[in-house]
Amino acid sequence: MEIESLRTSLVRNKDDRSDKCKLLAFNLPSLISAMRQNNKWAKGELNSLILLKSPQKHIILAAIHDGNEIESFQSNDSISFQVIEGKLRFHSRKDTVTLVKGQVMTLNEHIKYHLTTREETIFLLTISNNITKINRILE
Repeated sequence: MEIESLRTSLVRNKDDRSDKCKLLAFNLPSLISAMRQNNKWAKGELNSLILLKSPQKHIILAAIHDGNEIESFQSNDSISFQVIEGKLRFHSRKDTVTLVKGQVMTLNEHIKYHLTTREETIFLLTISNNITKINRILE
C-alpha cells in the first residue's frame, strides 16, 4: 500500500491579489521535530507555531513540557483543541477533561479555562470567529 505524504505548501490563485491562500498543507511530524530543536523548547518553555492566521481563524501548533500550565484565560472566540501527542488537561469552573492523542474538544466562547499537562504534549489549537485574545494564549 502506498502512502501519500503532504509537503508544506501554499497554493494561490493567480487572479487573487491578496495574501489569501486556497490551500495549505503541513507536515506535522517535521514541524514537531523542528519545534523540539528550538531554543525555547530546550529552555522548557511553551513553543508554538502559527500555521494559519486570518481574520476568521487561527490555527496554532503548540508544544508544552510536562508539568506546565497555560494560565487561566477567557476566550471570546470558539476554540478547539486536538491532541497530537501526550495528554492535555482542560479545566473550567465546572469540569476537568483529559484529552489524549487523537481526541478533539471544542469550546464555545466566553468560557474561562486553563490547561495543564503531566507529560510532554503537542496539540493543535484552532480559534474561530472574533480573534481578539490570541496573544494571551501565546504568551
